[in-house]
Amino acid sequence: MAKKKKVDNTALRSGLIRNTMCKWWPLFLLPTFAAFCIGFLYPFVKGIFMSFTSFKTMSNYKWVGLDNYAKAFSDPTFVHAFWLTALFTVLSLVIINVLAFAIAYGLTREIRGANLFRSVFFLPNLIGGIVLGYIWRMVFTGILSYFNTNLDLNSTVGFWALIIVVAWQQIGYMMIIYIAGLMAVPNDMIEAAKIDGATGWQTLWNVTIPNMMPSITICTFLTLTNSFKLFDQNLALTGGNPVTATGVKLTELLALNIYNTFNINWKWHGVAQAKAVVFFILVAVIALIQLRVTRSKEVQQ
Repeated sequence: MAKKKKVDNTALRSGLIRNTMCKWWPLFLLPTFAAFCIGFLYPFVKGIFMSFTSFKTMSNYKWVGLDNYAKAFSDPTFVHAFWLTALFTVLSLVIINVLAFAIAYGLTREIRGANLFRSVFFLPNLIGGIVLGYIWRMVFTGILSYFNTNLDLNSTVGFWALIIVVAWQQIGYMMIIYIAGLMAVPNDMIEAAKIDGATGWQTLWNVTIPNMMPSITICTFLTLTNSFKLFDQNLALTGGNPVTATGVKLTELLALNIYNTFNINWKWHGVAQAKAVVFFILVAVIALIQLRVTRSKEVQQ
């Protein structure tokens, strides 16, 4: 008597699930797509449109064309905030990533208490930006009182205070990403370098770093965008002060400048929106260039 062929129930169930998902995927995608359109796409397109208008409210506006953009680029506060943000981004990019990589490299050398140190370095990232800004403002105020100055009077001190606060907060987060990258470097490549007589520095530059480029790409992207978008720490720590006779705030970054422009009066709402559009284009272009450059350095393992 011929044996009955056994049916693979697992394959049957997976096939039914696959067919069901192929048939009904639009229904599952619809809530997420609707939330994306309502929460991001519509406000984004509406914001671009409003940048060409003078408005009090979203329904009460007057078309002015490129006038808002002309006012934005002729505003000395915006120009100063742009160059200050560029300088701030470059410095924070270098400081955060160099220190985060150095700490990560040290904590992967099998030292005692490495897990505890990782947790300690990561903790500042859990504190909100506004709270962090006010806490560090009190710290700097107490220290600077011995030198008869404060953050509202000295722009150089205020600028470096921002660098310190942002670095203190973000180094731990970048360190975790670098640790993951270091642990993913193939051990056989490192052993081969040692057998060939490579020194520690030669192994680091020629083996470890090239194999860590995906982690470097991520950390560079995050640091770059976070530095350009910095707002809450800037608002809480210095508020943009000190202010010159022409009204330029010497420690005001781009995001805070857009916020302050919107709060001048309703006639500047359109100008603030134009600045926001320029700000978005600037960050997007720089981030895409950075991703292209760093990804081109990645090697296939």
